[in-house]
Amino acid sequence: MKTIEVVAAVIYNNGTYLATQKGDGPFRGQWEFPGGKIEIGETKQEALIREIKEELSLTIEVEKWICTTEYDYPTFHITMHSYLCRMIEGKPILNEHQALKWLPAKDLNNLKWLPADIKTVRLLQE
Repeated sequence: MKTIEVVAAVIYNNGTYLATQKGDGPFRGQWEFPGGKIEIGETKQEALIREIKEELSLTIEVEKWICTTEYDYPTFHITMHSYLCRMIEGKPILNEHQALKWLPAKDLNNLKWLPADIKTVRLLQE
């Protein structure tokens, strides 16, 4: 089974967290913390900064590691590193997602999350 290593940004602002809704593919309509694949030669933090700039036109600062999740989807295994981040510049623009929501931790369960993101949601709610 193919393994994919990705990073996810848990972006917070005024007591809320940014959730993004997938716009295409087999997981269309489900929610995730934005991010993506780590390219060769990049650190996890560099990949996260680049991915968020591409996906949301935001400049972020990566503050701290939250967790690493391992999950088996039907056609691939994912290793996802989640980091707490804050916005430095810009307003989110949906370049790849179909929607976004800012939610307090207690309301994150109201969304249908991708399975790999659920561990991060639970940790934010503790």
